[in-house]
Amino acid sequence: MKTPVQMVDTVAEYRAFKGEIDAAFERVMSSGRFVLGPEGEAFEREIAAYTGARHAVGVNSGTDALHLALLSAGIGPGDEVIIPAFTFFATGEAVSYTGATPVFADVDGATFNLDVASLRKSVTPKTRAIIAVHLFGQCADLEAIGALCKERALILVEDCAQALGADHRGVKAGSWGDFGCFSFYPTKNLGAAGDAGLVTTNRADFDGTLRMLRHHGSRQTYLHERVGWNSRLDELQAALLRVKLRKLDELNAARRKVAARYRKNLSGAGIELPAEDARGSHVYHQFTIRSAKRDAIREALGKEGIASSIFYPTPLHRQPAYNAAVSLPVSERVAREVLSLPIHPYLEAATVDRISEVLKAAA
Repeated sequence: MKTPVQMVDTVAEYRAFKGEIDAAFERVMSSGRFVLGPEGEAFEREIAAYTGARHAVGVNSGTDALHLALLSAGIGPGDEVIIPAFTFFATGEAVSYTGATPVFADVDGATFNLDVASLRKSVTPKTRAIIAVHLFGQCADLEAIGALCKERALILVEDCAQALGADHRGVKAGSWGDFGCFSFYPTKNLGAAGDAGLVTTNRADFDGTLRMLRHHGSRQTYLHERVGWNSRLDELQAALLRVKLRKLDELNAARRKVAARYRKNLSGAGIELPAEDARGSHVYHQFTIRSAKRDAIREALGKEGIASSIFYPTPLHRQPAYNAAVSLPVSERVAREVLSLPIHPYLEAATVDRISEVLKAAA
């Protein structure tokens, strides 16, 4: 029987850094500090330094990061926030939590990120913010999107859930916009042992508001300025993430090496490979191909014990929760054609070759 191939291998990452991770957990358990302590504070400083942002605020999840960022900017009922239709549901969900209306724009079929022409057409007098999702590990066109935000006085939120370590024009994801929102879900490039998230910002006022909102609307114990949330990054997660952050560039480089091997193997195979924008580095949270024969390819891989995933089969404007009366042909087409292949830092070359051979035969 052939060895099954999974999409990710979080256990391999633990094994690789077990000594340091175990020591970090022991440090927290011995301290008796579990919430809003020194590990979280240190992690916030380290992430801010890594991304180049002035401030970083740990929260409970990537979804909370988006939600609290929008609230900190004053987004609420009556406002519109433009987002790509082809992304994970949390991007739209966070907008809806505020009472604002998500407005769906189309994406570029090569990079899967916001199409700037569609974005411009989506702006109305009610538009207050744009969420630029850096999908699958590559930054959106931040120069063009940033220029539009400056021109129209709009808030720019970067959804960096899949792109920690990526850059655009040498500037790291999370430091271009008013906010950078990160997820540390266990399968992310920087993964926690559960839910965890963080917001970066360059503005001190946003930093203060975020810290208040994540802690029940309180800056001072038992004094609550507004109704807030319980959305704090705990010390165990922060300690683990500090260990892994020190390895992140090495891990991202390993992902890029896997992607390069896929690219070499699958050249000329009759499928569309993920495009790399020459203006920045791709950190390959996913290696996502496109093919009209997507379902047949997936079936062939499955018969050989090789996992694959469809991110995402239904664009947001077609989700039952929204069912928006808008046609976004590129988002609709890529949703029918995308297939993500296994990729992680510990995926061996021989396994990449095996996956590639099965895929080429099916394509």
